[in-house]
Parts: sequence; C-alpha cells; structure tokens
Amino acid sequence: MSSPTFRLYNTLTHDTEPVEPIEEEHLRFYSCGPTVYTYAHIGNFRSFLTADLIRRTAEALGWTVTNVSNITDVGHLTQDDLVDPGGEDKMQQALEREGERFANIYDLARHYTDAFLEDWRALNLRAPEVRPRATEHVTDQLEAVIELVEKDHAYTTDQGVYFRVESAEDYGHLSGNTEAQQLQATERDTVEDPDKRDPRDFALWKHDPDHLMHWHSPWGWGYPGWHIECSVMGMRYLGDRFDLHTGGEDLIFPHHECEIAQNQSLAGHRVVNTWVHTRFLQVEGEKMSKSAGNFYTVRDLINPDSSRDSDHVPAPIRRRGGVDPLALRYTLMQGQYRKPFNFTLDTLRTAARHVRRYREAAERVDEALEADVDGPDPLGPELGDIYDRTLAAMCDDLNTPAATAAALEGVTAIEDMDALSGAAAHSARFWLDQTNALLGIVEPEHDREAVASDANDHALPADHFDASVDELLEDREAARAEGEYARADAIRDTLEALGIEVMDRPDGTEWRRKNEL
Repeated sequence: MSSPTFRLYNTLTHDTEPVEPIEEEHLRFYSCGPTVYTYAHIGNFRSFLTADLIRRTAEALGWTVTNVSNITDVGHLTQDDLVDPGGEDKMQQALEREGERFANIYDLARHYTDAFLEDWRALNLRAPEVRPRATEHVTDQLEAVIELVEKDHAYTTDQGVYFRVESAEDYGHLSGNTEAQQLQATERDTVEDPDKRDPRDFALWKHDPDHLMHWHSPWGWGYPGWHIECSVMGMRYLGDRFDLHTGGEDLIFPHHECEIAQNQSLAGHRVVNTWVHTRFLQVEGEKMSKSAGNFYTVRDLINPDSSRDSDHVPAPIRRRGGVDPLALRYTLMQGQYRKPFNFTLDTLRTAARHVRRYREAAERVDEALEADVDGPDPLGPELGDIYDRTLAAMCDDLNTPAATAAALEGVTAIEDMDALSGAAAHSARFWLDQTNALLGIVEPEHDREAVASDANDHALPADHFDASVDELLEDREAARAEGEYARADAIRDTLEALGIEVMDRPDGTEWRRKNEL
C-alpha cells in the first residue's frame, strides 16, 4: 500500500492542505512552548500533544523531523491578550507572588522548567531537536530589533522600541482581524506612551532598568518583548523558510500575527508555509478556570500528592493517587485538535480502561514470544490493515478519534485469539510497536526515573551556546575599551546568571560553566 498524503488545516489559508516539506521528506517546524512561571495545565499540553502527533505521523511516513520548541523565561506579560500589553512580566510577577520559595527569578525558571519537562515525559511526548530558552538568545533578539529599526519597520521612544504595524502589509491576515478589530483589541491598552504612533504597534524592547531580568541595549536597560523571541529562535534554528508553526488558538492574535509581521520584515518574504492551531479545551462543558474549580494541571491529575493545592482534584482521582499518564494522553486524543474538546471524568475513565487493555495485550504477547509455540499467523494481515487505517486517519488532518478507534480493533483482535503462536506474537508485537510509535498510547517511551534537568532537554546545542557566550564577551571587551564599565559589568552579571564564570587573566578573558567547577 502506498503512503497516504499527509494533510493539515492551515490557519493562514483556511484550508486543509497537503504537507509538502521544503526539503524533500524533511519536516522542519517550530512549536510555541510554555512560559515557565507556573505549572502547565492540560489545555497547554493539548497543544503540545498536537506537535508531538505531527512529528510521529511524519516519522511514520519515513520523513526526518527537525522540531524547535522554546522555553519562554522572560518577556511574556500578564495582559498578553493585548497587542501591546502594559502588564507585568509573568516571570517577575510569579517571583513576587511566591517569594520565599525561590532564591531568584532564575531559580524560579529552573523549577518550573524542570516540572514542565517531567510532565512532558509523563505524557509520552518526544523531545524536540532544540529546546532554546529566550534568555539564551537576548543578543540574537537585540540584533533583530536593530535590523527592524534600520529597515524602518520599528521606531524608538523613551519607553522602548515598537514595531510599526502600518509597515506590514499583511498584518491581520492570519487572524482575519480587520484594522477596526485590531484597534478594538487595543482599546484597553494600559501603556501610556505619548510617543507611540499607532495603538496597534507592539513592543520589541521594553525600557525597564528595574526589571529583575534586564540587559543593556542601544535603547537603555530593559528586556525583549514576547513576540520577537519566537521569530528569532525559529529562524535561528530553522532558517528563513520552514514548513510549519504550531500553537494554541489563543496565540493566533496577537502573538503569531506579530511573528509573521516580524518574520517577513526581517526576511523580506514569507517564512512559514503552514500555521497549525489547537482549539481550546473545556472541562465538563465549562471553560476551565480556577474560580470554577475545574482548572487542572497535568500533575494535579497524574500525581495529586505532589500538588500544593489538590483539593479541587476529584476525590476518586486523589484516592487512587492519580491517573495513568497514558490514560490522560489517550483522553486528550479523543478530540481532533482543531475542534473544541470537552474533557470529562467519564472520558478519562474510559481512556484508562483502553490503556489497560493495551497493557494487558502487550503482556500476553510478550509471554507468547517467550513461549514461542509453533503455529500459523492469522494476525499479521489483519493487524497490517488496521495499522494502515490508523495511519491514514492520522494523515487526514490528525483525525485522532478515528485513529484510536481503528487501533483499538487491533487490541480486540489480539484479545480474541484463544492462543498466540510465536509467529502471531511476532506480528502482534510489531503492530504494538508501530502503533506506539504513531500514537504513543501503548507503552511509555521514557525512563520514569529520568531527571527533568537532563542537559539534552534544557540546553542549546553546545556550539551555539559557546558562540553566544563568546559574542557577549566580545561585547563586554568592547564596552570596557570604550570606558562603558557599567555596561561591561551588566554583561558579566548576565553571564553569571546563566551559570557562566568569567575569568579575566593578563593574557585575555576565559570562561567556564559553573557546573564544571
């Protein structure tokens, strides 16, 4: 059977289109990651799951995948529903709220990054090739902002640097928002800047020397805006043309709309071919909110004992000590990504039963493999057809309800066998492995004991990280030569915060990671 055509809904064109990688059979895409100021909730992870399933489907077709998914640890403001929010940085606000739990804002970021990666692994999500952090790319972001100013796509005021929306011809095309709608969205704008030219203009750099994370720039001490980080990191690792960009529907406007404006202004052409957005999740028919008592983080459900506030978790889940993470993953797959999904405890219970059936089938198959009894293999052709239908459903715009329904037929086929020959067991194990690779619902793919601080999940590739440190040291040396000692000290403080020890020696400056001491 020939491979089915992989199709996804493109928010930009409002149509379901074939996924045609720019580089043949090499899918390159960017996924908006979390802001690490608190624990991620199940709605967040529904969006991350979409990216994981895109990866798995592409790999099932034999494609190579390069996925970049960021960690936002600076610049995401509390009023991010506005084009130019005037609220406080979510990271800084979290530190003020939690105060004594953390030594500093970097400690807070590490804690919630670790927690996020623990939840990520628990839900059987595969790691991206690169997981960059915004704070590691401030120099890159500064360079991008400077370029936008030089190209007259941005302008400066005493309060920072703003992108000039009027300079982006297609602004609003992704969201479908007209200029009137864009203006309406900014009516509650709390930024009081008399030099701002258009209410729609959004911040690229915030002048704020008192911010807990601040860097020196040509426009004074401050920190980057939220939108610029994803533009910079996406193009840094994927180039100025790549295939896909994923995220939740709440990011369509303004975040992704602003990304497109920045990308095209920097590159001079369309950068991303397809935009894929996951719809909102409800809980028991209502919007998920803390006030309604139905706001669930992943760890609330899989490990309520670890939660500081688990009283809102349903009693049956608390009594059992949490739900099987694969059952939670299975539940989130019962709604197609671009349709609203109603998360219910009944759906979760049903998912748990199905996951147990997979687990019991796998145990039976492994026992049959060990016994290796002679006999025919009636399962092979049937399971092959089931897998083909499962893959076809995933290629049909990630139709996960159809895919999981088809795959469950395979479990039933194994259960209906009175006895499994060695040959049948081999076919069944092959099908289980294929299905797990595609859907991730059969068996965990991660070591449950793996620590979330694994460097492979946190860090930049070593070569880029080293280059970034060297660039900062060059900037520091230039500042010292020009007598700008405050700027030089600030760069050193930034490196210290990133875990780098700077050593000034008579023959030059050296550096090393503190964990190497």
